[in-house]
Formats: sequence, C-alpha cells, structure tokens
Amino acid sequence: MPFKSQAQRRKFAQLLVEGKISNQTFEEWNRETGGAKLPERVTPKGKARSRPKARSKRKPK
Repeated sequence: MPFKSQAQRRKFAQLLVEGKISNQTFEEWNRETGGAKLPERVTPKGKARSRPKARSKRKPK
C-alpha cells in the first residue's frame, strides 16, 4: 500500500528506526508510492449529513 502523505512517510521512518517495522516493509511502501508528490497531511472526509425527516402534521382536535 503506498504512502498517502509526507506525515505518514515520516511516521513509518520513525517506526523503522525504532525497530517496530522491518526495512522490507518500509521499502515496499516506498516503492509503491514511487515519485508521487504527496501532500503534507491528508484530512479525513467529513461525514455525510443526513436529511432531517419530514415532521408529520398534527391532526386538529
């Protein structure tokens, strides 16, 4: 799976230095990313707003 952002690439490099992931894993992700220009950070997509349900009209007494 390729990197999605520069921040993610830095995090994986940190994990590599700490020995939490293998060099092979880091290199695989790096290869799949290629020379793509990555954004600094990826912001999560906002949740889709649901439409409010139509209120039923009260029957007059």
